[in-house]
Order: sequence, then structure tokens, then C-alpha cells
Amino acid sequence: MLQIVAIRRMVNLCLFVTSSTKLLNNYGLARSINNFRYYFTNLKRGYSVFPSNYIRPVYNKEEQETLFQSDEVKKIIHEQIKPALATDTCSEFYDKRVLKFINTLMKNGNKKLATMLVMKTFEGVKRIQLERYHKATTSEAKAEIELDPFVIFHRAVDNCIPILQLTNCSKGGITYQVPIPITPLKAQHKSMLWLIQAANEKDSHLRFYDVLAKELVAASQNQGRAVKWKQELYKKCQANRAYAHFRWM
Repeated sequence: MLQIVAIRRMVNLCLFVTSSTKLLNNYGLARSINNFRYYFTNLKRGYSVFPSNYIRPVYNKEEQETLFQSDEVKKIIHEQIKPALATDTCSEFYDKRVLKFINTLMKNGNKKLATMLVMKTFEGVKRIQLERYHKATTSEAKAEIELDPFVIFHRAVDNCIPILQLTNCSKGGITYQVPIPITPLKAQHKSMLWLIQAANEKDSHLRFYDVLAKELVAASQNQGRAVKWKQELYKKCQANRAYAHFRWM
């Protein structure tokens, strides 16, 4: 109840600031008012649907078993819990990285289409590997061929993950490209973007999921355009290593 009252007061304050801005705009005094309105607008956006005392739901069975075996379950047994997201599931086929790849591929909120493209891509990866498996003549060659498309997907993403990135740094009127370390989440996102971009650069008569399947298989073997772009990024970082000390400026 108190939060609803606070939000209403902030909304009324924002309306008052907006009307005051229009009045003072002709006198050149609206800049400070705009800064004031920006602060309270961002403060209002910071509110969540659930209060901060609500805890995150535990939907994974392994985490639930670990929780029940420890003494932490007694501390949170009477706590209020947030509802689980629509994508949270305890299914055996749930993969957080695949879900992240679907969200990266999605455009205009069409998640159904993105999921269909990823599933057809995995189907294409399975077919490519089965063809190689049946063409292999020896049992040793067949044993080296991976048939699980999820394993190939994880290998492809791991092989394309960079550990450095280039950022612009201005010094003395000159802009330098400075190599700096990249965070794991950003590196994974960059790897997925490279794979999607490599599949988008295709001929018009080819289907997207067929090209993406070939790119995943190639990237799992440290080949393909996505791996090439990562190596080119490393070459640029190596060429600009003399400016690495600018990252602290």
C-alpha cells in the first residue's frame, strides 16, 4: 500500500515538472527541470512488480534436493517466493544457453519463429553428422563423430568465444583502439552474434537454418567464418597491444 502511494506521488510530481518545464522553456530555465524530471522518471522505473524481500524460485530438481539437505530450507520456508518465468522448467532438455541463443536470434518478439529456426538447425546438424557417420568406414572414425546436436552447439559457441575486445579511447585528440578483457556474458553474446551473422551472409536460394547448421558444424571443428572473425579480432588486438595501458585512463 505504501509503495502504491509513493508511486502516485512520483507520477503527480512528474506531471507537475512537465507542466513547469513548458512554462519555463521560454525563459531558458528548463534545463535544470529536465534533469530533475529525468532523475524521478528513472527512479520510478526502478520499481519491480514484486518487492525486494521476495526470493527467487528454485525449479531445478537438483537444486531442490541440495536445498532440502541443508539447513537453508528452514530459513526460507515461510518466505514469499516470486512466480517462475514461462521459460523456467525442470525438463531434462532445458538448456539455458540454447534459450539465450533463441532470444539472440529473435526479432520483433517473434519467439515462436526463432524457436522453430533453432530446432530445424539442430535437425540439420543431426542429418549432417549422420551422413558423415554412415560414410565412415572404420569403427574408430565413427566413434570420433559426435551425433548430439546440443554438444556440437556448445562446442561451436565455445570455439567462437573471444577473450579480448577493442574499445575506443581518445587521448590528445587521437582515438585509439585499446584491447581490453571482455566479460563472459558479453563474450558469449558476441559468439552467438557471429554465428548468426555468418548464417545471414548466404545466397538467396539457401535456407537460413541449413546454412546455420553447416556453420555450427564448422565452428565445432574450429573452422568457418565465425571462428575466422574471432581470429581477426585477436590480430587487431595484437597489433594494438601498445595502447593497452590506455584502458586505465
